[in-house]
Amino acid sequence: MAQCISGLVRRGLCVPGARLLRSFPVAECTQALVSRHPNRCFSGTQHRLQKVPGDGGTTDRITLHFINRDGEKFSVTAKEGESLLDVVVHQNLDIDGFGACEGTLACSTCHLIFEEDAFQKLGAIPDEELDMLDLAYGLTDTSRLGCQVQVKKWMDGLTVQVPVEVSDIRRELEVEKQGKQ
Repeated sequence: MAQCISGLVRRGLCVPGARLLRSFPVAECTQALVSRHPNRCFSGTQHRLQKVPGDGGTTDRITLHFINRDGEKFSVTAKEGESLLDVVVHQNLDIDGFGACEGTLACSTCHLIFEEDAFQKLGAIPDEELDMLDLAYGLTDTSRLGCQVQVKKWMDGLTVQVPVEVSDIRRELEVEKQGKQ
């Protein structure tokens, strides 16, 4: 719930003070948002979590390799159905600034570069992802956002490259803050 509200705040869909809504039950939170923003669409429908393929006791693990900005290679195992962003987060990989927006398609910090044959197997790129990729540093013809790519069995042994440069506003703000001190 807090992540949902946080995403709404980042996208400008909540008014200042929306942090107070985090303690409300879903129905009350939705009602409060609707009453403050009658022209916006909010859904109070609670979605049931779907079973993630490869979850629930199965031992099918997919081995993935990430090459960091400095050339360091990380090899990890993942469950089918996880996003590549989730893999990086759950495996606690040391990739600075990766996934700043937590998978809400509001940044391009989970930008990954794929080999051509793997990229072709990933399928079509949604327009929302293309919009964020336009903001990515080091964009290539085989770039995708890790938050939008789900682990599949055919990916066993796949290697993806993290671009050398990243656009992360947090880093810029930190440099600016240090400059003022």
